[in-house]
Amino acid sequence: MTTRLLERSGDLPGPCRPIALLAGAVICLLLAQGVAATPLFVAAGDSSPAAKAQANYTCDGIDDQVEIQAALAALPDGGTVALSGGTFNCSGSLVPPAGATLRGEGPDKTILLFSENGMLNVSEERVTLDGFHITGSGYKNMSTETTLDLSRWLGVLTIYASHTKVHNVTGTADASIQAVFLLLHNPNVYAPILEDVEFTNCRAADTGTYGFLHNAWGSENTTIKDVRYENCAAVNCGRYGAFNAWVTGFDFAEQNNIEGLRVSNCFAEGSLESGFHFEWDPKKRDCVFINCVSKDNGQKPWPDTYLVGGPDYFGAGFYLPGGRVSLVNCRAEGNRAFGFFVGNPDGMLLYNCTENGTGSRPVVGWSARPIAYCILQSLPVTKNPSIVMDHCSSLGTNGWGLFICGASNVLIRDFTMTDPAGIGGIGAMLGCPGDELQVNSTIKAGISNSTIDLAASGSRPQTLMYIVNNKNVTYSGSVVSGAAHPVLVEGSTAGDVDLSALKVLPANGTV
Repeated sequence: MTTRLLERSGDLPGPCRPIALLAGAVICLLLAQGVAATPLFVAAGDSSPAAKAQANYTCDGIDDQVEIQAALAALPDGGTVALSGGTFNCSGSLVPPAGATLRGEGPDKTILLFSENGMLNVSEERVTLDGFHITGSGYKNMSTETTLDLSRWLGVLTIYASHTKVHNVTGTADASIQAVFLLLHNPNVYAPILEDVEFTNCRAADTGTYGFLHNAWGSENTTIKDVRYENCAAVNCGRYGAFNAWVTGFDFAEQNNIEGLRVSNCFAEGSLESGFHFEWDPKKRDCVFINCVSKDNGQKPWPDTYLVGGPDYFGAGFYLPGGRVSLVNCRAEGNRAFGFFVGNPDGMLLYNCTENGTGSRPVVGWSARPIAYCILQSLPVTKNPSIVMDHCSSLGTNGWGLFICGASNVLIRDFTMTDPAGIGGIGAMLGCPGDELQVNSTIKAGISNSTIDLAASGSRPQTLMYIVNNKNVTYSGSVVSGAAHPVLVEGSTAGDVDLSALKVLPANGTV
């Protein structure tokens, strides 16, 4: 053994050569780590003289993406480009390499101003973006009779690749591009599943476009997985000019399926359409919202004809059609059409959610029907219960406090409905009365095989609770009302509705 080791070790004594080699390797590793730990510094053209003096690259305020991209290209794997305070004018795109970090001094100090179709594109894995503001404007549609320009359907920040972190980034855009923040599965850019993307302390405000949008192009690997939002906000998206008529604050499922979504402590306000939104067709699995607030969304005018749950108007705080979505401690306030819209629930949970003031404008007739909690079933589902609502409440809605149509296996526990204004003299519509009620459902039955426990109070509508076309439904709790008909049951045969555990008291009564 000694002889063979010496033969490999050249002129050095047996133990010395390997030790020397190991030491050299350690030194090389430490040097490499040192290089990686030392950021490359890029100064803006309007930054301070001190910033320019220490910069590795200095911009002049024109085509600043050239210097930033040069710094990114010079990074070792895992390296950082640090941007000074000031404004970087980028007429072209930035594309960080794999493992890179692009860091500013904070969204109120470092501004990336994109124009002439410039964008920030993450097409490589393990990229981190932190601490700056992005703005996009003046994007041009370069389509011709023979070519289609898809760039306006992108985002100011478009994420194509997995394992991306976006922290402390704010953004805005005019109506010439589809989104501020876009997660896009485009197999021509990144073929694997798009997964493990994190947004923390990010904000889209006063935009002409979607704040946060998920989408997929192509037909393979269209599921976007394991996306996390923490303390993010979308404010006034599409409110003062819009990319299209459907701009939302957060849209998590457009043409993509979604799985493993976590949205915590997030806020949506003043969107043209919904605050938090899913489209109908995509599959939704394991999507959880915790401590989220959706306020004053649905700024688009009511359509002339309106179908509850139809494709012409969403106007919701939380628009949740289908799938397995859970909301915990979430609040809807002053949204135009719905506080919480639930369509085809298949294992859905709403726990300790609150609504107040849905329908921010007075409602006349049946053309506009604001609903605090809407549960609409139009397709068969597999889960029993299909939806659980536990410890939720509605306060002072300007329409129905609760509407359930065509649904089965509904479990509602400890629901509180206080002082709904009602629609058509009804405070809560529990079932579908017939064809005169225009809903996006092929199921005309009202409610079946369900349990509803509530505490309802209010005297503004003529009928506080209208129970219609119910089959095998048990009601419990209390109704306190001075209405002419606190509880009205129609369209049900004997034994279909059990009211034995429901106490009905006058407005001055006590339980």
